[in-house]
This record gives sequence, structure tokens and C-alpha cells, in this order.
Amino acid sequence: MWCASLVTKGVHRTRPCQLQIQMRRLHLHRQSILQFLLYLFTCLSPPIACDELPKVACEPPSYASFPFCNTSLTVHARARALVSLLTLPEKIQQLSNGAAAVPRLGLPPYQWWSESLHGVASNGPGVAFGGPVRAATGFPQVILSAAAFNRTLWRALARAIAVEARAMHNVGQAGLTFWAPNINIFRDPRWGRGQETPGEDPLVASEYAVQYVKGFQGEHHDGDGSSSSMMLSACCKHYTAYDLEKWGNFTRYTFNAQVTEQDMEDTYQPPFRSCIQEGHASCLMCSYNQVNGVPACARGDLLGRARKEWGFQGYVTSDCDAVAIIYEDQKYSASPEDSIADVLKAGMDINCGTYMLRFTESAVKMGKVQEEDIDRALLNLFSVQLRLGLFDGDRAKKRFGRLGPDSVCTAEHRQLALEAARQGIVLLKNDRGFLPLRKHEVSSLAIIGPAADDASIYGGDYTGVPCDPITFSDGLRSYVPRTSSAPGCIDVPCQSKDGFEEAVTAAKAADVVIVVAGLNLTEETEDHDRVSLLLPGKQMDLVRAVAGASKAPVVLVLMGGGPIDVSFATDDPLVASILWIGYPGEVGGQALAEALFGDLNPGGRLPVTWYPESFTDVPMNDMNMRADPSRGYPGRTYRFYTGKAVYEFGGGLSYSSYSYKFLRAPQRIRLSGSSAESYIDREPPYATKDGRDFVGVEEVLSCDALRFRVQVSVVNDGGVDGSHAVLLFWRPGATGEGSPRKQLIGFERVHATAGGEAEAEIAVDPCKHLSVVNEKGRRLLPLGAHVLMLGDVEEHELLIEA
Repeated sequence: MWCASLVTKGVHRTRPCQLQIQMRRLHLHRQSILQFLLYLFTCLSPPIACDELPKVACEPPSYASFPFCNTSLTVHARARALVSLLTLPEKIQQLSNGAAAVPRLGLPPYQWWSESLHGVASNGPGVAFGGPVRAATGFPQVILSAAAFNRTLWRALARAIAVEARAMHNVGQAGLTFWAPNINIFRDPRWGRGQETPGEDPLVASEYAVQYVKGFQGEHHDGDGSSSSMMLSACCKHYTAYDLEKWGNFTRYTFNAQVTEQDMEDTYQPPFRSCIQEGHASCLMCSYNQVNGVPACARGDLLGRARKEWGFQGYVTSDCDAVAIIYEDQKYSASPEDSIADVLKAGMDINCGTYMLRFTESAVKMGKVQEEDIDRALLNLFSVQLRLGLFDGDRAKKRFGRLGPDSVCTAEHRQLALEAARQGIVLLKNDRGFLPLRKHEVSSLAIIGPAADDASIYGGDYTGVPCDPITFSDGLRSYVPRTSSAPGCIDVPCQSKDGFEEAVTAAKAADVVIVVAGLNLTEETEDHDRVSLLLPGKQMDLVRAVAGASKAPVVLVLMGGGPIDVSFATDDPLVASILWIGYPGEVGGQALAEALFGDLNPGGRLPVTWYPESFTDVPMNDMNMRADPSRGYPGRTYRFYTGKAVYEFGGGLSYSSYSYKFLRAPQRIRLSGSSAESYIDREPPYATKDGRDFVGVEEVLSCDALRFRVQVSVVNDGGVDGSHAVLLFWRPGATGEGSPRKQLIGFERVHATAGGEAEAEIAVDPCKHLSVVNEKGRRLLPLGAHVLMLGDVEEHELLIEA
């Protein structure tokens, strides 16, 4: 999505041609001016002026008698009543993220676009930090929180963000509709927005989506969409197969993602299905890119599936300016009016941008759009606003009205941000137990790197104004007062060795040296993909120079969301330990210090595969997940990648060691009683060439009846208490139908004391977790042997029979 508000930040989309860039910027400014003029026209036209508009809809006594204000009616009835009162021009003015006021009905303007990826963010016009609330808690970037593999933590984070967002809304500094989470699959390590996602695994992304939406919106109360007690609205984005910003001649605005039915079903769609079916998200954002030749916002089949099959009850928004792009950039439609018709008829409801404000009326006059198409969209939009209580009068007297400035930047939220950073930090290397450091043995420290004293780097993208950030240097000084710092590189891109001498001098004088290297938003962000997986610029030289000068081996701390090929450090005895800290948020400095000195025992696991630099030879525009040896294609993610990894998905060390044992898991599952028995003797797709039998999941009479729980013993064999993520993998006993090498099917975070034991219980749904998808996109349950795995050390065989 667009990086910032059109008006306040002037951040614009990049184009391969400079002329196109300038034209686009002029076009965007024109759109902003148009919105401003429309606002003035609305406010200055009789019979009401802007300062006379009510602050809330249905404000008594003048505006409370409309039927849409009657809280005894259902949401659907109230929404229909409101739509029926609007003229066509008034209806059209509701189809932009900046929805216009309707003075005669007492409706104030509304801004749909606010952001809350990992804290209330300043991206978009819906949030402002200039009033009573001047900052909001800066939680860790999503990729780091995902490394905790902790559903409870994810929901708690979303709930805390929601409290601060609702508090800011109550003082007029935010909306009620927020466009998060980003649940696209981190398919390629170069993707600039991978940091915003829960990683490369569909199950993790799905589980994160569910917890975020439930925590952010509040518990789902009913299935008919009639509840008006939703705290806020969350939005699943970007639907679908969106994971490329700018690579070679490809940009996200015109990229045609060519996706097989197989990959669509088992990789790209599951997070969105879960976000809607289980999380009950009230918003879905369609992406810029085309999917198999059709713009995502014009894919009526995909948008229709969300509503008809997944039970979606909410509104569909375009990504910002995505409707204009369909005609102006992709050249898919023949006219602006055709673009409007394509998206409205496909099921999109609102356009982030002004394209629909400008061309919908002419589309109606030309017969390309019917007023009924607009009414359908408005019903979805108003239904969400009604569920948020936007038409229930004075919201200060309602359920969430007590929240205000005192609810933001609280000690509780700061502690939660710290806990998220703690649980996400991943220990990748620790030769000879170099870490943790012993405070009484370290009299002086040196921390090297441009991030050492620059807390602005710690948030990653889609951030707001943090409350009280702690730098890495300050965190370390709380343990060792004699801590010096030197940037080494003048900035993260590190294009010169200016500053190396100062860094080397500092390293020589210290007992222990910490080098902070890695990425920031100059290397990976929206509209900017990476071209290399190595450390940027001369950072590798800096690490080597400092390590060569240090009295003892150094500790390398890696920042960033994307994988980094640090093979040189993995194999270098002068680098004793490596920690990945992602983008740790405002209390990252404290979390890092705790990890280095042992007040925190790292227990995070990598949510992505760390590939070697040679992976950059793989075309980023190739959306295929499965390997193809015939063309030298290695596949993607741990599920299908056949090459050697620098660090594996799920990798992560600890200051302790853990052992596992299956306590309870079935030996055999029978499908008897289902209708499967009449199908297993048929030819493909029920039998593969190697004779292995499969049963279509839809033919299983009761998938619910097949569910079981796996109980696992986790023993902490070390001398340090630890929080540990248990990952349960599965692989079929025989390959076929493009089955994965292995697949994560469950996870649970447990705490085990030194020498103690903890138990984890993981629910398994065979139809969902032990099934494969064939080339036609059909989900099949393999018969025969299945293997459950706890890491690479403990296996359990399960037999599925008809």
C-alpha cells in the first residue's frame, strides 16, 4: 500500500520512467486538491457550514430520528435505510477512503484509511500525532513477533494496539477502520515488505491472522453481522499473491502474478481463508497486481469466493490508487469508466484514492455501472460502520468511550512490547557458550554499527511515533556503564570505510565487542526490494575489521526483516555468537542487553528460510513454489526448497538444550464411516502413478471426527530456565501430488525450568494438516503412512486407512 498520506508526506510510487514518475506525482496532487475542493463544497453549501456539522452521526436532537439511527433495528435494516436516503451524487462521494459528509443527514466526513501493523502508525491520513496523543507504543515489527511462535502473545499485541488506536479515535486522532494485518506469504527473501508479514509458512501466517483480527476487533459475537460492539475493524491484505515491489522490469503496479491452482490453494490463499473464516475480519484489501492476467480488484471469482465460501461479512477496499492503475498503468480496461465497472461488479466496495469520485457518475450515465452496484457496495460499507457504533450517537458514553490519552504509552503496553522482543530474538550461533556474558567479568564494552545509537531504525516500516525508545547503547550501559559506541559506517548502506578507524580503536579498548549489522528501510521497504542477500555495502568488511582487532571473539547482532547470507560469520571463529533481532521496537535496546547478559534465554525461531546469495539468480517474478529440476529451479520456502540454506526455517538456539518425547499420538486413523471407501479404488486423482491412494477431502464424511491431539513432553536439559517454541512437522510417508518435503502442522510455546519438564498439546486436523493439494487445486488426504516430527530428532508414524 502507499507509504504515506498524499498530502502530508509526499511519498509517491516509483516508475521505470522518470516522465511517468512526474506525471503520477502531478496526478496525485490533483487528486488531493479535488478531495479538498469537494470538502469545501460540501461544507460551504447551504444549509449547513462545516463548523455546524455534528461531530458524530445521529446526534440528538436534530439528527437522531432517521431510521438508520434506530438501534433496535438490525444492522442490515439500518444500512438499507441509510442507502435509501442518499442521492446518487451523495452515494458516489462515499466510495473513496475520504468519504464526504452528508450535511442534510447529519453525517460527518469519515476517513477509512488508518494503519496499525505493529502499533498505531503515521502512514495514511487517518492517524495524526499532533493532538493530546503525541506518541504510541512501538511494538516489534511483525516478522520478529512471529518468531515467538506464540498465539497468546500475538493476540495480546493486537489487543494493546487496538486499545491505543481506539483511544486515539476518541480524541479525534484516528479512525475506526485500520488496514492491517499484512498476511502475504514471504515467498522471496528479497521482498522489501516481508518484514511486515508473519513469514513464509501458510500455517503461521494463518494463525497470526486469526489472533491479530480477534484481538484487534474484539471477540466475534454472532454470525449474521448484526453486532455493533466491534471495537475496531481489521483488514486482511493484500489479496492475493502479492509479494513483489520492484525487481528488474517488474513493479507491483503492473506485475502479473502467474500462479498455479496448486500453489494458490496450498500457499497463497490459506492465510486469507483463515483471516475471514476463523478471525472474522471485517475488511479485505485487494492488491495492485494482476493474478493470472486479471487485476486482483477485478477478480470477481476470488472476491466472490471470500463472501460465498468463506463467509466474509465486511467491505473490500482497493489498495491505494489500484483502480486508476487498472486503466492508466496496466492498460487492462478500455477507459476509466470500464475500470470502475470492473471492480464494482467484481465485488470491490471502496477505492483508496479519488478515481471513483471522478468517474463513477459518468460510468452510470454510460450504462457501464448500475446504481444497484453502488448500493451493494454502500451496504457493505455502512454495515461495518454500524457494527463499529458509528451511528449510535455519542460514542463517549458507549462501551469504549472511556479510552483516552491515558490509555496510550502505558507501562503495561511497554512491558508487552518488551516481552514480544524477548520472545522473538533468535540465537543463531554460540560457539563454546560464549553467551551469555557475565556482568561481573566484563568491565568495558564497545558496540559498533550505525544502529547502535539510532533508535529510529528499530521500528521498521509502518511505524508511528514511539513513546520512549531505548537505544542498544543505552541498554548495554545499564549493565556495563563503561560502554563506548562507534558507528563504523556512516549509515546502513555503508558505501565507504569512513569511520572504520574509530570503530577499530573502540574495539581494541573494550573487553567485549558487539557489532550491530544488517538492514534498515534504505535496503528493504515498500516499493523497494533487495538485489542482494549479503550485508549491505562494506558492512562485511567492518565486521571483519572489528573482529580482527578485538581482544576476544565478537558478537554479531543482525537487524532487518529479510534473510541475510552471513556465511562468512557463521564459519568465522572470530565471530563467537550471532543474534537476529529483526526490528525490535522501542524497547529493543533493553531486550538485546538482557539477551546478551543472560537475563533472557533466547527462544525465538526463524519464521523464514535464510538462503545463500546464489538464490538471487532465481527470478523473483517466478511464483512457483515447487522445485523444477528440469530448469534448475530450486523451489521456495522450507516446504519445497531443495538447495542448501544458511539457516533453516524454525532454526534457533538457546542457552539451554531441550529434548522431546511423544506422550500421546494415535498410531492409526480409520476413515470408515465416511464416503471415502467408494472412491479409493478409482483412477487419478484418487490414485497416483506410484500407486499411492488419496481421498478427496470433500469426500470425507466428517473431518471433525478425525481430529486428534498430540501431547509432547519437553525436557530442559540445561542449567537455565527457558521459554521454548515446540514445532510439530509432518511429512507424507511417500511422495506424490507435489507434496512438501515437510510441513509445519502445529506449534506451542512452553516454559521449562532448568532440569524441568513441560508439556505441550497440539491439535491436528488431518483433513487440513495431513493433506496435499494436486495440480488441479484439489485437496487430497493420502492413505498409508504419515510421519510426525519434532524437529529432526523425534518421529512418530501414523497410518491412515480407509
